[in-house]
Amino acid sequence: MTIYKTDEGQQAVQEYYQTFINDWPVAFEQLKLTTRFGETHLLTCGDKALPPLLLIHGAMANATAWFLDVEEWSKHFRIYAVDIIGEPGLSAQARLPMNTDAYTLWLDDVMQEAGLSDSAVVGESLGGWLALDYASRRPEKITKLALLAPGGVGPQRKFLLKALPLMLLGKWGKRKVREMIFGPEEKNPSPTILRFREFFALITQHVTPRMEKLPILSDEALQNISAPVLAIVAGKDVLLDAKSTQSRLENNVADVKVIFKPEARHLIRDRAAILEFLTMKSSG
Repeated sequence: MTIYKTDEGQQAVQEYYQTFINDWPVAFEQLKLTTRFGETHLLTCGDKALPPLLLIHGAMANATAWFLDVEEWSKHFRIYAVDIIGEPGLSAQARLPMNTDAYTLWLDDVMQEAGLSDSAVVGESLGGWLALDYASRRPEKITKLALLAPGGVGPQRKFLLKALPLMLLGKWGKRKVREMIFGPEEKNPSPTILRFREFFALITQHVTPRMEKLPILSDEALQNISAPVLAIVAGKDVLLDAKSTQSRLENNVADVKVIFKPEARHLIRDRAAILEFLTMKSSG
């Protein structure tokens, strides 16, 4: 199985990924973990004596999603930034059935191989679904859960119906699709933001996206989550229903705070609240 349209495309994406790794903002290690579903790539940084923080990126992405965060976060945590299997990172290309416990078993293996008995977790979009699903099945293994536009709570919007016609309109249409997801493009972007744009364009060119909808977590599953949860949701999210996400989390998760950002897009750039939440002492 391959997620790439061509071998050349796979090489191009993975070579571009390597340029981010070469410029990683703090000292790091690369780990190749053995799991029952295939090899899993992990970037780890921060003092080993610090508490662990597992980072789970979204779809059509990889651990570079945290490139702008790890320098600050690694002052407080030992960071474990994983490449989800079946996404354009350096992990195995297996895409597991989402309506089973397969991803839970994969994360069991990741944590065991990384030497983690429990961890705080940050999950974004698809990674937010993975984190919530795992926390509902393994509540004892999650100490805190921070979510950025998490999937699997509110309904998915029919974004592809809008995006596909635009994708046929060349560079202009593709830029419009990017802006619908990420917001208006800056006129004078930093070199790092330009790199992210180029990398996303390369990924969308060469990688076959997941087409299935994320399973919606049941009320019972959400009620099984015992860790403190912070969720940041975006009012202008074209992929997920943010209001429904907020409502279901507040009605079902015992210890939750939801921040609703009315002007934010699916990619939530303001992440200061994440570190504040993760470093706050529990009141219990």
